[in-house]
Amino acid sequence: MGIKITRKLLNNYKKYKRGIPLLEAELRGLRTTDAGLGNSVINDYSTGYARPQSVVGFDRERYQYKCDILEHYRAKAGAVEEWIEAIPDAQTRCVFRMRYMEGASWAKVARVTGYAGKEDYVRLHIRDDYLKKCNIK
Repeated sequence: MGIKITRKLLNNYKKYKRGIPLLEAELRGLRTTDAGLGNSVINDYSTGYARPQSVVGFDRERYQYKCDILEHYRAKAGAVEEWIEAIPDAQTRCVFRMRYMEGASWAKVARVTGYAGKEDYVRLHIRDDYLKKCNIK
């Protein structure tokens, strides 16, 4: 898998999923509009003296930086999704899917899994016990 699953990664999953379409739109804008143009200054010595000249062109460094962030977000989100789908117990997988992938509250997770009014039980005895079993901190 390559990416180590942590509580922080699980908690940031929604941030990564929200960021992917935003970064894709930003990259599309950089490619198709003037937003992708950058400005550099070079010294022109054609007269024998340094004269600053502006050079305008596509800002490849900024574009590549945004591409790298997008790939990072996709990799992190994909690792969390694969890890959740690989959980062997159906109830535990449902708890993780609802909480992290769907963003449900602990009350809703408890209600759907049959522990209505016992959201602490679901959080402590299903989620936390599974994370402890997998040595995830």
